[in-house]
Amino acid sequence: IDAIEPPVRPENKPLRLPLQDVYKIGGIGTVPVGRVETGIIKAGMVVTFAPSNVTTEVKSVEMHHEQLVQGVPGDNVGFNVKNVSVKEIRRGNVASDSKNDPAKAAASFNAQVIILNHPGQISAGYAPVLDCHTAHIACKFAELIEKIDRRTGKTMEASPKFVKSGDACIAKLVPSKPMCV
Repeated sequence: IDAIEPPVRPENKPLRLPLQDVYKIGGIGTVPVGRVETGIIKAGMVVTFAPSNVTTEVKSVEMHHEQLVQGVPGDNVGFNVKNVSVKEIRRGNVASDSKNDPAKAAASFNAQVIILNHPGQISAGYAPVLDCHTAHIACKFAELIEKIDRRTGKTMEASPKFVKSGDACIAKLVPSKPMCV
């Protein structure tokens, strides 16, 4: 275990903190909870929750009931926010620094998809539920861009009509409701 290098913590990137849960704590208020993926969160910061479009100030940051000066990538933190009700933000929202490249909802996104075990064929129009960080949202295959070799990533077929179990592809996906990727 001593030989394992610790992962590089991307502190210098913009803050991205997908919410796992949101609690209402008596005497304190609304406390979103999640793991810092990139960037740093600290008291006094103004954060925006996307895709809810709620902006507020961070009052404090805690981990395991201990107040932190800042939360860094890998930390599971709870943070107290001003004037936000638990009804306004939810699991799947992403907190980001409102002044440094805030997170936005994606109208569509291209994804590398590997079909592991699926009966029949998948073609444009199919809309499975995807788990992306902590969000759980149906996304439609709008277009199959290319079929690729799952080991090398090289293009095997442009604009395939369908893909099936064992195939890998690049597909354009469209979320059924606003979602941050």
